[in-house]
Amino acid sequence: MIDSIGVEAWIMLLLGAMGIGISKSGFPGISMFHVVVYAFVFGTIESTGILLPMLVVGDCIAIFIFGRKAVWPQVRRLLPPTLFGVLVGWLMMGRLDEVVFRKMVGAIILTLAGLQLGRSWRPNWFDSVPDKQWFAVTLGFLAGVTTMLANAAGPVVALYLLSVRLPKLELIGTSAWLFLVLNLVKLPFSYNLGLINFSTLSIGAALAVGIPCGLYVGKWLVNRISQRWFNGILLVLTAVAAVRMILT
Repeated sequence: MIDSIGVEAWIMLLLGAMGIGISKSGFPGISMFHVVVYAFVFGTIESTGILLPMLVVGDCIAIFIFGRKAVWPQVRRLLPPTLFGVLVGWLMMGRLDEVVFRKMVGAIILTLAGLQLGRSWRPNWFDSVPDKQWFAVTLGFLAGVTTMLANAAGPVVALYLLSVRLPKLELIGTSAWLFLVLNLVKLPFSYNLGLINFSTLSIGAALAVGIPCGLYVGKWLVNRISQRWFNGILLVLTAVAAVRMILT
């Protein structure tokens, strides 16, 4: 597999690895970039096995940089439905029309992003909804299924954490710990499906150098963006990711 990758593809894959780092530093909408690039080069299903160990590397570095800011009650609130979603996603792999599911999730994310944008203008809109247990369960479950099927749950989790009004560094730290647990749990499932092997690990190891580069680029950006602009950029990137899910 590794011998068949051309120079142009290697460049795109390295940029995708940097995208992993940037997404882990607080811009999860950018995660659609590496998902699309790796799916284009390796195929939709096969690419998940290459990306998953790379995402674990990104999570570990993100925790080193931002992990002390995590809001643990939110991690504990999201983790059970998200883990259940991972299990359901594993059972669904190979039995589900992935394109239909991706479009459905994209439509849900886009709708929620629109509601969140409305709340920024009218703070009292749906003010109590993010505190409801069903809201955490629903978005957590969607995140779990989406991360298992396509490694693309970043926008879902970001939208939830924005809805509960976490400050930017707390949002990044909470997301980093949540995704480290999820991605570690996914490893045996992906191995069981034959998606992780020596060849995929070799490709991931060769490209992993781009991840810390992207993370430090993202950290530099986060430290220079106000909370208001951070929330706005995050919402826009989440909406763009959702539109991409609908259209592909």
